[in-house]
Order: sequence, then structure tokens, then C-alpha cells
Amino acid sequence: MRNGVKAAVVGGMCVTLLSGAGYGLYTFASAMSGDSGTAAGVAPPRTGPPSGTEVQETAKAFFGAWEKGDAATAASYTNYPEAAEALLTAYGQDAHIGKVRITPGTPSGDTVPFAVSATVSYDGLSKPLSYRGTLTVVRGVTSHRALVDWRPSVVHPRLRQGDTLTTGKSSAPGIEPVDRAGKVLTRDRYPSLGPLLDELRDRYGDKAGGRSGVELVIRHQAAPDGSQAADTPLVTLAKGRPGRLPTTIGASVQAAAEAAVLRYPESSVVAVEPSTGEILAVANNRKDGFDAALLGERAPGSTMKIVSAAALIDNGLTTADGPAPCPPSAVSESQTFRNLEGLAPDEHATLADSFARSCNTAFIKFADELKPGSLTREAEERFGLGRNDWQAGVPTFDGRVPASDGPDNAASLIGQGRVQLSPLNMASVTATAMTGAFRQPVIVPLSLDGREPARARGLAPGTVRQLRAMMRRTARSGTAAGVMAGLSGDVGAKTGSAEADDTAGSDSWFTGYRGDVAAAAMVQDGGHGIDAAGPIVATVLRNAGEDHS
Repeated sequence: MRNGVKAAVVGGMCVTLLSGAGYGLYTFASAMSGDSGTAAGVAPPRTGPPSGTEVQETAKAFFGAWEKGDAATAASYTNYPEAAEALLTAYGQDAHIGKVRITPGTPSGDTVPFAVSATVSYDGLSKPLSYRGTLTVVRGVTSHRALVDWRPSVVHPRLRQGDTLTTGKSSAPGIEPVDRAGKVLTRDRYPSLGPLLDELRDRYGDKAGGRSGVELVIRHQAAPDGSQAADTPLVTLAKGRPGRLPTTIGASVQAAAEAAVLRYPESSVVAVEPSTGEILAVANNRKDGFDAALLGERAPGSTMKIVSAAALIDNGLTTADGPAPCPPSAVSESQTFRNLEGLAPDEHATLADSFARSCNTAFIKFADELKPGSLTREAEERFGLGRNDWQAGVPTFDGRVPASDGPDNAASLIGQGRVQLSPLNMASVTATAMTGAFRQPVIVPLSLDGREPARARGLAPGTVRQLRAMMRRTARSGTAAGVMAGLSGDVGAKTGSAEADDTAGSDSWFTGYRGDVAAAAMVQDGGHGIDAAGPIVATVLRNAGEDHS
């Protein structure tokens, strides 16, 4: 394999040098003759997008070499031949994929769709492999040739940068994951669970009593911190025997979450059971496939005011019925903060008033009174955030509420600045506010592998009573009233929106509870909390089942 890669590098260099030499001869001859046209019969290099003919011819040549298993030649028709050859070599050798037939579709501009049919063969076992893909043809920067714009997804649509393909005995036995009632969970029925099921198999396959099979898998590149994502199975040649793995997921809640996120692009939601900390549902609808529900790191906006209100109460600065005036603007460390447009000022507002109306300036006014580090201590010691010690059973981001100074101290109180949370974190915050106890979220029972959960002090009963009263008011007559209308039983909520550096608008945030279910959602660039995240949470709570109401 090493020799093959070297050959690709040399071959790629030869193509570039020869093309460069042709371009140099043309330039020299033109300069000598003073003629800006063709000199000595040498045509000028082509520029601009590839023509339709070039697109078809390049794709045909690339497909032909790929079908023959000639990785070096196929790679030479791409703009990154070394990377292309390495993956195409693995396709035939490590993944044992042969008998490749590629059927091009009708090009659309510079893009060519295609269908692949092949056979995966290993140790006397064979299975068919078929999928669809696309490639794009571009003009080479230095060679001026029409070339396939290389990326791993050209070889298979589920491949990403750093991934490769391999076939062999699976690294972990298969699992038959079941929900809390014993219902089998499949990625076909619950697509958002796909990455989690892969992770659970990698972690618990050998503990669930299964036997390894033989599979074609995508092997992912290790993360910068050294962590390794679980393999993604593509084809099973020999099933082995899956082991039964219990999870905390509730199938009905998961189904509601899956349906809810489909209505909003770039959305994520998590539901937990406050009385136990068990994760009931995890769903994402994102183009990049990232599990932002558990791993997202985003400013949570005004949903953070649950933690901030607890900090103000616990530090004796005010109470739910105590003063928290809502002026049009507030200044902290020479930075001016304002409320959302249209929010009328109220100099006589209580904390409950300002919480329900989501008044930013009311919280900013306390920034200079709250001792440095108090918000961080509240988040860590009461709500279990930001200590990187959660043992959920799968990887999670555990929140970040760093001690800040200057304008960031004030911004943190309204969920901006350097505060970063995920929907899982915010669902946990809501659960803690409901019950007073921090119960670290889990997706498989702690007893399965003897994990020690993270622990935190939780909240005093008086603080819990005040937080629940403020969240109930927000759900019934405050900013969340329209979204939560029609939900029976004991309900509470908090809305939020947060400006983010990587989007033009605001992220939509919403968290709420009903009975023994707490849910939180985030929609990137989704606007206000009631615009996108709110309807997602309301749908989950509405369909969570009467057993949790």
C-alpha cells in the first residue's frame, strides 16, 4: 500500500510538471513573437469551468479506472491524487470490494450523478453492495485539466474527511438495543439514533452477550483529543449474534422527537425524565450529521436565565417576588445591553415579572452585584455543569460556564459571552430546577458497567419553589404561553435566542417540562425561541405519553 501511495504522488507530480511545461512554452513563444494568440501551433491553456464534453469525458475516464480497480489511474483524474489513491486502494484491498459497475446519470452542469453496484467478498463470504453518489468536475488550478473535485464522499456518500473503508470481523459484537419497555430500536425507524447505536455497540457490544460478525464498515479518523468514533456498518456478510442492550429511550417519545425536528432544518432536541435522569429521546435534523443534541456547544441565550435566577436567589440578591427592574437599557463595564425590540420597560418589575417577559436588562443590572465566579459555582455545584465528568454511556458535552470578568460577566447572565451549552445540558438544567436534585443524564443503566455518575449539590427547596413558579408563569402567561397553550398538567418553560458568530441570525432555544418529562431544543439560525425550538419542545411534551404526565 505504501508503494502504491508513492507511485500516486510521483504520477501526480508528473502530470503537473508536464502541464506546467506546456504552459511555460506557450508563454515564452508568445512573448518572443509579440503575438497574443497561438504560437508555434501550441494551444493556450483552457480556462473557466469545464465544458459539458470535458465533464462527461473526465467522469467516464475516472469511472473506467475505478471499475478496473486501477486506483492510481483513477486518482490521476482528480485534483488530489494522493488522497484519492489511498482511499480507492483501500476500497479494493482493505474493504474487499470488487466487480464494480458504475452507471453514470445525466450530468447537470459540472455535476454527474451515478449508481454503483459491486460485491463485497471476504473469507468465502460475499454480499452485494449498491448505492448512489455524485461527483463534480472542476478546472485544475495549475494543470488546467478537467478533474474530479476530490472528496471522500465521491467513493461513498457516507464517507467524510479522514474516513476509510474496511471489511473483516467486527470490532465489537452486534447489539439489539431496546427501549425502556423492551421495544427494539432500529436506525431505520429512528434515524437520529443511528450514530448513538453505533457508539453503544462499540462500548457495550462485548458486555451484551453477543458474538462478532463480518462487516464492511466505515472506520472514522480519530478526533484531535485521541477519541475514536465507533465504526459505521454498511454491509453485514455474517451476522454473528447480537446481544440485547437495554437503554433508557422511550420509543413513543423518540418517535415524537424525530417527527418534530423534521419540521425545522438544523434542529436538535433532547428529552429526559427528571425523577431519574434517564434520557428519553435524542433527535437531530442537520445536514452535517453532527449530534448537536448531546455534543453541541452553543450560547443558550435566555434559557440560561434559569441558572442565573437561581444564582441571584441563592446569593441573596433578590427573590422571585423581589425587585428586578426592567429598564430599556443597562450598562456593565462600559458595554450597553438592550432588550428585544418591542419589550416595554418596567421599573417596578419583580424577578418573576422579568423572567416571564425575558427581560435582559433586569439580569444585567445584577452583574456588578454578583460576586465574580458566583454564576460558575452555581452552574457547577448546583446544576452539575462544566466539570467534564458526566458518564451518560455515550460521549456528551457537559457544558461550559467559565468564570468571566468585564462585559462577559454580564453577558453570561443572559446566556451569551463565553457560556456554551447543549440541548442535553439545558434539559438537565430544567430537570434540576423541577426536582431540586441533579441527576446526571444516562442513556444506558449505570449498573451495566458500574459507571459512577457525576454528582452535584442540587438546589434548596425554597429555590426550587421559586424557579418552578417562574417557569409555570412563563408557560401560562409569559413569552412561552403561545407555544405551551393546550398542554395540560403541571407545565413550565423558558424561551431564548442567542446570537452566534457563525450565523447571520440568532439560534432559537426553548426548554420546558410537563409532568415527569423535561425537554430542550436548539435550532441554529432559527430566530426567537418561540419560532422554531418552542414548537419542537411542545410536540415532544404533548406526545410524551400519559405515563409521564
